[in-house]
Amino acid sequence: MILILLVCASPVVASYFAYYVIKPEGRRNFGDLIDPQRPMPAIATQTLDGTTGQFTALKNQWLLLTVAGGACDTRCEQNLYFQRQLRESLGREKERLDRVWLVIDETPLREALLPAVASATVLRVAPGDVMPWLEPAPGKRLQDHIFLVDPMGNLMMRFPADMDAEAAAKAKRDLERLLRASSSWDTEGR
Repeated sequence: MILILLVCASPVVASYFAYYVIKPEGRRNFGDLIDPQRPMPAIATQTLDGTTGQFTALKNQWLLLTVAGGACDTRCEQNLYFQRQLRESLGREKERLDRVWLVIDETPLREALLPAVASATVLRVAPGDVMPWLEPAPGKRLQDHIFLVDPMGNLMMRFPADMDAEAAAKAKRDLERLLRASSSWDTEGR
């Protein structure tokens, strides 16, 4: 009887040992979670047509955020492309996610970029206002990443720099999980 009891109890004992002593470190997210989350700063913004506003007006919507200068180098163009593709790949859930490009200088945008960002929110901000809020990975520039802001206005995730098609597929899975998990409390649109 004691031998049967030990055989039956061994999986339970092994699971407690593995969880509390070995402590599994597995994670499912691709992007880097920002811990602690950073609330959206109340910084002044300006649209391309000169209208001024506050950055906090973008709350109540998931935001995919890219930061770059108006000249928009190759890395910036790739981030804007992946930002658009990630949003469109979400299907009917795409209305819960907005694309935002924060332009951190006064350089005019190239005419060739305007059709690509027509459905995005493009805002000019002072670089000194954004730098304390957003943080690049060690050894990377702020312009190398795509950031994710939750509907409550918290910076919550940074996707790895130098995104490619394989990395974008992993980022899409993160977005799908977040949107599915938040469907009970998040509503589409502002």
